[in-house]
Formats: sequence, structure tokens, C-alpha cells
Amino acid sequence: MIYGGFEIQSFEAGRGLWHARIQRADQEPVVIDGLSFPTLEVGFAWPDPEAAIADAIAHIDRFKPRFAAAS
Repeated sequence: MIYGGFEIQSFEAGRGLWHARIQRADQEPVVIDGLSFPTLEVGFAWPDPEAAIADAIAHIDRFKPRFAAAS
């Protein structure tokens, strides 16, 4: 799914342990405090993909002011 200019993908890391991966929709790296990341994996081991996506959305909302395009 796309949210706020970021692509969110949920994935299962172990049986029933859902996490989320965040990547900029324009494929540029996410830069946080000068450090470049092609993707970010966030969250805890959620019981379903929807919970992992909701957690990723909360991370985007909280940290978006610190995300910037790579220079």
C-alpha cells in the first residue's frame, strides 16, 4: 500500500509474526539524521498483516518530519 509517499509492505518473519517494511514510493532512500536507508523494517511481531501496516503508518506519521530525500 502507499501512504504519505511511502510504500508499506507487510511480511511474515516466522509463523504468525508480522512486520512491515517502509520504502519511499519514489524509490529514493529514506534519510534520517543524515543516514541513508533503502528500506526500513519496523514494528514488533504483530499477529496479522493489518496490525503491522497500522504500526508502519504510525511510524510514518511520527517520523515523517525527520525523513528527507538523499542529497
